[in-house]
Amino acid sequence: MNKRRRRVADAALKLFVEKGIQQTSIQDIIEQANISKGTFYNYFSNKNDCIAEILEELRYDASQIRMEMQVGKDETDRHVLINQISILTELNKERNLNSLFEAILSSNEVELKKMVLHHRIHEMEWLAGRFVEVYGEDVESSALELSILFYGMMHYILFTVKFTNSTKPVQQIVEVLLTYLEAIIPIINQKGSALLDSSSLHFIQSRVDRKVLSLEELLELAKNLEEQATFTTDQQDLFDTIVDELKRDRIRKSVLQPLIKPFQQSFAQSDMEGQVNTFTNFLWYYSRMM
Repeated sequence: MNKRRRRVADAALKLFVEKGIQQTSIQDIIEQANISKGTFYNYFSNKNDCIAEILEELRYDASQIRMEMQVGKDETDRHVLINQISILTELNKERNLNSLFEAILSSNEVELKKMVLHHRIHEMEWLAGRFVEVYGEDVESSALELSILFYGMMHYILFTVKFTNSTKPVQQIVEVLLTYLEAIIPIINQKGSALLDSSSLHFIQSRVDRKVLSLEELLELAKNLEEQATFTTDQQDLFDTIVDELKRDRIRKSVLQPLIKPFQQSFAQSDMEGQVNTFTNFLWYYSRMM
């Protein structure tokens, strides 16, 4: 983004945070940025286009800052991770970006909501990847869940700190929350008690990217799964019944839905668990949308 375009976007961001997205007009942005209407429309086709540019620029800035902080450093250094999380949290806090994100998610702007969800998915992926780098490959299968746990704790701690006018430094909060998480990691590893896996993230990404899952796509997933898996007799019976039901002229929810959970659970702790979870997640969503 060139400097003038960036200046307009920054002016718009300030207004969106202060007044709210719906309450901010293009004229407000023009006056705040001290530009002409023609200049605004040279840069952005409408207000949503301006917001989209802001969100994309925020993600780019975050990536650049994190990379700069890691260059020449040991990727396993816990302190680097703490600094990476802290600096972005501070920036979000200063710009009051969480309020902007919540406003978008509660709006009727479908495309903008997708962008915010993409932003959050990107954050989860980034932190999950850094957890693997810092804590080793032993946490790879639970890294997504650890990132969600961390951001969940972080969100409510920061909310409480703000609500009570506390002065806890962000870096101290991140340090303590990582300590809590490190106490959880051995429990997950020893008991294999992770609640989520990579298929959960794949499902979220797919749902963000598309409006409706077609029956043809679902049957294609089923075909791919059957080609990859070696079913037991019980699994094959469940699978065949599911597919036969999907091929009926009128699919019966009362028949289809009770089959989903037993089929999914039959692959627990197996090599195919992730792929089966992806298929059954989509299957459940499709059955709900019928």
